Amino acid sequence: MLLSKGFEVEMYTGTPAGEVVGFSDKIVATLEGFVREPDARNVEYTTAPFCRYEHLLCELLKPRVRLRDYLKTLGNYTIIPGSTLPLGGAQEFHRSDPQNPYHTYIENTYGTNVVTASIHINIGMSDPEQLMRACRLIRLEAPLYLALTASSPFFDGNITGFHSTRWQLFPQTPEHVPLFESHLHHIRWVENQLEAGSMQSVRHLWSSVRPNGDRRPYNLNRLELRICDLVSDPLHLLAVTAFLEARLQQLLATPELEPLEKSTLSASTRSEDLLAIALDNEKAAAKSSLDAQMRHWETGKVIIARDWIQQLYAEIHPFAKQSGIGCFLNPIQQILRNGNQAQQWLQQAEKTSPTEVMQGAIAQMQTQESLLAEDICPPAVAYV
Repeated sequence: MLLSKGFEVEMYTGTPAGEVVGFSDKIVATLEGFVREPDARNVEYTTAPFCRYEHLLCELLKPRVRLRDYLKTLGNYTIIPGSTLPLGGAQEFHRSDPQNPYHTYIENTYGTNVVTASIHINIGMSDPEQLMRACRLIRLEAPLYLALTASSPFFDGNITGFHSTRWQLFPQTPEHVPLFESHLHHIRWVENQLEAGSMQSVRHLWSSVRPNGDRRPYNLNRLELRICDLVSDPLHLLAVTAFLEARLQQLLATPELEPLEKSTLSASTRSEDLLAIALDNEKAAAKSSLDAQMRHWETGKVIIARDWIQQLYAEIHPFAKQSGIGCFLNPIQQILRNGNQAQQWLQQAEKTSPTEVMQGAIAQMQTQESLLAEDICPPAVAYV
C-alpha cells in the first residue's frame, strides 16, 4: 500500500536575466494556494496529499503554470530555479509583511541566510512510534537526499565552493535537536524548548527531518524531510520521493532497521554518536554532494555518498517494485550518472559564468514545465 505524499515548494520569482524580484504579497492576494515567506522574493505553495505519483506530478505543475501566467501580467517575470539568491541581492532583506512580528524576529535573528528556496517532502505515517522510528532512520540518511538534490552552488553572484550553499548557510534551530527516542521524548523536548525560548513556536524546529501534524507535538501524522534543495525537474523530485517512500516501506516491513539498535557504535553513547555522524554528513553533503565522504551510521566507516545511495537503491528497489512505483525510481540512476543540478551547473560555469548558467536554467525550466503540463496534465485553472 502506498503512503500519502505532499510537497511544500518554495520558489523565487524574478526576471529571465536572473534578477530575483519579490512579488509574494501580490501573488498571495491573487492566487489561491500560495503563502508568503518573510522575504517577498520567494513564495510557497503546498500540494494536497496523494498516494499516486501521477496525481502528484500534476499537483506540482499546475500551481507553477498559474504562477507563470500571473507573473506575465506584472511584466517580463518568471520563476528562478535554485535554492539561494544566485546573482545578487543578498545584502538586504525584502520584507513581505512589515507588520508581522514573527517576520521581524526572523529578519533580525537570521538575516538573508533564511532567504532560500527548497522542497519539503511530507510522507504520511499515522502511528506516532513508527513515525519516530522513521524520523530517526531518515535523519541519519537525510544527507543522501541533499546529495541528490543540491542546486545552490551560486550565491550573490559568486561560485561559493559548496554544492548546497543553502544548507551551509541555513540556521538549524534549535542548535541541538536530538534523535527522538519516543513520541513522549519529542513532546517533552518541544515543551522545554518553547518554555526556554529556543523555539518561538512549534513551527520553529528547523532540522533536516521533523515529525509534523495538525497539532504539534501531540497529534502527528507525517514525516517531513526538509533538507532538500529545490528540485526544478518534477520527474527528479518524484524519483527522490519514491526513493524515500521505498526506504520507509522497507522500514515498516523490517523494524530491525532501527538505528538505535542496529548500529554497531558503542551502546553507551550511541544516540549522541549517531547524531554527530548525521551532522557531519550533512556538512559534507552541503560541500560536495554526491562526491562527499560520509560515515555510515551502521558501522561508522567512511563511504562515498554516491556509493551509499547505490547500495540503498539495490535494497529498496524490490519494495518500490512491489508497490508499483519502481519506474519512478529510474531518474535516480540518471542523477548518479550525470550529476545533480549543482554539479551540472558548475561544469557549465567552467566554460561560461554563473549569470549565463542561470539564464539558461531559467529558460530550460520553463520549457520543461510547459511540455510536461501540456502532455500529462489537464488544463490548469486560470488565476482569475
